[in-house]
Amino acid sequence: MTTIAILTAAGSGTRLGRDIPKALVEIDGVPLVTHAARRLAASGVVDSIVVTCPPGLASVVADVVARDALVGVPVRVVDGGATRQASVAAGLALAGPDDDVVLVHDAARPFASAALVRRVVSAVRDGHRAVVPGVPVVDTIKTVTDADLPPAPAPSGTGAMGAVVAEPVISTPQRAQLRAVQTPQGFDRALLERAHDAAAHRAVDAPATDDAGLVEALGERVVVVAGEDAALKVTTERDLVLATLYARQAEKDPGDGARPVGGAHARSGADR
Repeated sequence: MTTIAILTAAGSGTRLGRDIPKALVEIDGVPLVTHAARRLAASGVVDSIVVTCPPGLASVVADVVARDALVGVPVRVVDGGATRQASVAAGLALAGPDDDVVLVHDAARPFASAALVRRVVSAVRDGHRAVVPGVPVVDTIKTVTDADLPPAPAPSGTGAMGAVVAEPVISTPQRAQLRAVQTPQGFDRALLERAHDAAAHRAVDAPATDDAGLVEALGERVVVVAGEDAALKVTTERDLVLATLYARQAEKDPGDGARPVGGAHARSGADR
């Protein structure tokens, strides 16, 4: 049986402030999507990759990924949908009969290591049918209500500052139980297909932000394995700077691993 990776690269990346799709933004002369595909291939546990791209750019994306010498597995490119959920569904439709494990990965996380890819696939093959990498949350998190409060009047002497918008806090979840989820996420193929079929009606109006959420909606269990700092998501210019640092570090240390963040240490509350 084989593992297929769906690499989502159909986003516009408007928050990055570029005039090209985010996945084609380069770090050290290599597009983000190619960096991500290289690490999927280097894991040794991914047999093929399907890249979802902005409509009309399939040939461009194929040029930079499928023809890259360091992406040593078969690559297909398909137009993505209007949402991430729709894009993943388009990639999932290309899974072959022998693909029993599906990875879903964001091109916007270009430096998720080969070791992380292997960790996720290993957990799925060990019997966990839905697996996500995650890292401990270091900030205290507040849950706020959707209800709007009338703006508080500006204190005298504040000039042009204007009124301050305030949101009521309704709870403070325990930080030790929180994880910031990353990709790649791994799934038993049949379970992921069932989750997408059940949620197809909401693919445009209320799409899921990750595939694990679709599995949770079925009442099925999702487990978390240790993520890593290198799997950060590139959303803003600041993230791009950080990702560049990881790229330079990878050049100095050609190994395919990155330090896991999470697991037992995350539960210990060591960071106080």
